[in-house]
This record gives sequence, C-alpha cells and structure tokens, in this order.
Amino acid sequence: MFSALLIEKTDAGQHVTLTSLDDSTLPDGNVTVDIAYSTLNYKDALAITGKSPVVRSFPMVPGIDLAGIVTDSTHPDWATGDAVVLNGWGVGETHWGGLARRARLDGDWLVPLPPEFDARQAMTIGTAGYTAALCVNALVRFGIRPEDGDILVTGATGGVGSVAIALLHAAGYGVAAATGKAGEADYLTRLGAGTIIDRAELAERGKPLQKERWAGVVDTAGSYTLVNAAAQTRYGGAVAACGLAQGMDLPGTVAPFILRGVSLLGIDSVMAPKPARLEAWARLARDLDPAALEAIATEIALGDAIAAAGRLIDGTVRGRIVVDVNR
Repeated sequence: MFSALLIEKTDAGQHVTLTSLDDSTLPDGNVTVDIAYSTLNYKDALAITGKSPVVRSFPMVPGIDLAGIVTDSTHPDWATGDAVVLNGWGVGETHWGGLARRARLDGDWLVPLPPEFDARQAMTIGTAGYTAALCVNALVRFGIRPEDGDILVTGATGGVGSVAIALLHAAGYGVAAATGKAGEADYLTRLGAGTIIDRAELAERGKPLQKERWAGVVDTAGSYTLVNAAAQTRYGGAVAACGLAQGMDLPGTVAPFILRGVSLLGIDSVMAPKPARLEAWARLARDLDPAALEAIATEIALGDAIAAAGRLIDGTVRGRIVVDVNR
C-alpha cells in the first residue's frame, strides 16, 4: 500500500482526497519508482482545485513532477537503484503522477538525477525550473549575449521566474524582474535581479511599439504582458514565452516582429525531446547556486498539498513548493 492524492469525479463534481492505494492499482508502465519528493506546480493546482480541465481521465493521481529511485524496470535504460527525475509528458493529466509515494511510468519519460542535486533539490527545481532553463537556453542559442542588454523576467516571484533570474545572473546577464509583490524586492535581488519593475507597467494595453528596453525576455504571463514585453524588446531581440498566468490571448500587433525584427520563441516543457531536457538539466546543474534553491523552496507534506493548491491559484505563493510525499 502507498499514500497518494487521488482526484475522482462523480455526478456531484470533482473531489480530491489523501488515500491509500494498492500497487495493483498502478497504471501500465515499464519502470516503477519509489518517489522521494514531488512538487506543486500551477498546473497541479489547477488540477487539484478543478479550476481548469487539466485532468483528462479519472481517477487521477496529480503531480507533473517526481524524483525518486527505480525499484523495478524492464526498460533497457534503467535498473533498480537508479535515481531519476520526471517532468511533464502528460503525467498528472493522462497518466498517474508524482503526488504519491509510488509511480509506474514509461522509462522513455525519465532522465537521470544529476549528481549535483539530491531529490529534494531536483524537485525544488521541478518543471518550473526546468522550463526556466529551456527559456534561458533558447535565448542563448538565439545569440543574445550579456553585453547586449538586460533580460526581462515576468512573473518574477513564481517558480519559473525565480529560477530564470538565478540562471541568467549566473550566466552573466543583467536581469530586470517584473512583479506585483513589492515586498519581495529583497528576495528577487538576492536571486540576481538588478532592477525591479511593477508588473502593472506591462499588464494593460500599450502602444504597438514602445521604448526599446530589453535584449530578451522570459515571459510567464502571456496576454498584455507578453505583448508589451515584445513592444519593449530591442531590435533583433527575442522573447521566450512559456506561460499564461495573465491569459492565453495575445492582444497585440505584428509591429515588433516586422519593424524591429523581434523573435517570439515558444517554449514547451511537457513534450520537449530528451536532448533538450538533458541540456536544460545540465545548465541547472552547472549554474544554479544551491543557496538560491534554499531561498526558493517551501516544503510541505503530501497531505498539505490540497490546501496549498488553493494558495497557489490565489497567487499568494512565492518560489517553489516542494512536497515530501513520505510524510
């Protein structure tokens, strides 16, 4: 038997409980993992609260991230005792996920836990940090250099934003952090932000072209924030877009793209191919300061995840929520 959060749906609606399940209930897969830590991401919070139809089949164990030890495997890449990490691949949406003590998975979805991190640190990073690394890699690959100017990070106190700031700072970039939480300025400065701006400056309709301010952008918000960030990006710069915290809409014009040569780089973390995942984790292992991880992390027990999901939806959470699934 193992503990798990279980989302069930009846005619009366969706409900979530902390329950005990038998190994025989685990879904199909060629690798079984004893989970040490998981996380609570925004998508997990949507699934748990039912605020968005994230879950595609019921019953469902949520949790798009996990880190643990392989206990059984018929997959050629994995053996008993291997330390592994999983991010995305529809886990927690269409396949049982990481907010449990055990998971059975497709071995193709796993990557090795970098030796620089333990399981808790890997889940402090989680999908949010891995997505941040994908964004930074995209900007670097595009050719933006530290000497080209500052990088704007929106949603700066969130998981993606926090890790993106730390990674960009480590790589030598100047960072401007956009946040609606003025009281978190010291936190953002400790991560590496050199400038703090009010997210309200970006949140409403603006001019199609604005003063050129940023060499590049990591955007987690979408909607007007993304449009204004693009309108403020310097000639030949790029915006790495990975989120929709403000909205899925894109209420702007083509002006930044055809008059300033700005590029919009779409970042998908769920189905990213394994080479991109390994490259992202390599950057995290090389550049992410363990002290920054501790500043980002808040740890909770598995049973606390339901209440924490509501706080995450309400926007009152800073950084990353790490879930110790064994307490």
